[in-house]
Amino acid sequence: MRRLLLALFVVVAALVAYLLLWPVPVKPVAWTVAPTPGYTGAHAANTRLAGLQTLDLGSHRGPEHIVFRNGWLYIAVDSGAIVRMRPDGSGREVVIQTGGRPLGFDFDADGAMVIADPMAGPHGGLFRATGSGASVKLELLTDSVDNTPIVYADGVVVAKSGKIYFTDASQRFGAKAWGGTFNASVLDIIEHQSTGRLLEYDPATKATRVLLADLCFPNGVALSADDQHLFVAETGEYRIWKVATTATAVSAKTPKATASVLMHNLPGYPDNLMRGQDGRVWMGLVKPRGAFIDNSAGKPWLRSLSMRLPKALWPVPPAYGHVVAFDESGKVLLDLQDPTGAYPETTAVTEADDRLYIQSLHAKSLGWLDKKKAGL
Repeated sequence: MRRLLLALFVVVAALVAYLLLWPVPVKPVAWTVAPTPGYTGAHAANTRLAGLQTLDLGSHRGPEHIVFRNGWLYIAVDSGAIVRMRPDGSGREVVIQTGGRPLGFDFDADGAMVIADPMAGPHGGLFRATGSGASVKLELLTDSVDNTPIVYADGVVVAKSGKIYFTDASQRFGAKAWGGTFNASVLDIIEHQSTGRLLEYDPATKATRVLLADLCFPNGVALSADDQHLFVAETGEYRIWKVATTATAVSAKTPKATASVLMHNLPGYPDNLMRGQDGRVWMGLVKPRGAFIDNSAGKPWLRSLSMRLPKALWPVPPAYGHVVAFDESGKVLLDLQDPTGAYPETTAVTEADDRLYIQSLHAKSLGWLDKKKAGL
């Protein structure tokens, strides 16, 4: 019995030592979080996103970002490709292969594709693709700013002026070095050192500059109707910023008139932002808020401990379908949810005349919803 107790003590002591002392990749810091509002008010629980119809993606997965252009759906998928197909799913073909994981993309005035890819090349960056198929030319536009690398290029939008606005979600965890886009995002949000940035690239001067810094995983970005402001999703802080395109190196810790929070204390993690019709801006809440992350905001040691658990036990909230349309004042216009999470990790909506195409980080097909059914 004594030997058994001694062996049990050794095992328990080893387990405690592992949980407290084993090295982890994150260095969490304390942060302040408002109590979650839950699914109330404009975000009252509903099932209006349930029962999506789907289009086959073949062997591709994760339609993370979608652009509808000239009768084609262009879709960024996890194989490193951007595929296109007709709205009924026909004519599917690969038009771009970056060799990484394209996330946000847009088209410039010449019809070239501008792509934020955190896994192409040495550590990702902002790229411009011309041609298609075997004749594609992929040009690196920028992969650094202020002598620091752009580690996690994420959302991107092209202004009428030709300037390109995009996010560098983390300077700590690059997707290529840390197990992919989702894994790196989890590490960055749990650590919460807020190293992300909103950037501008000017093709005329080839200069890259910082508009807003010290963000916790800045993600999707969209322009205002007049191109004078940007809407930016700060995933790790559950909020949306409105930033003037004239902003210069503003810190999110000490915001100025050129950068202010438009929506805050959201019930989930905002991801992509997409302009829709009739003044709508669409946001996807890729995951609901989790009690562990909020409750451990002031306990960095507890978040470090959680990273010593098997990956399957990391504090990642369950799937919950949720997309929201808001106007430029931050007023919620439409809220669509599917609590079952049958269509997982909803990142945003691409709006066409008769359909809403639902973006997703990991879905095996492309979901869509008739706009009349959605209430539009």
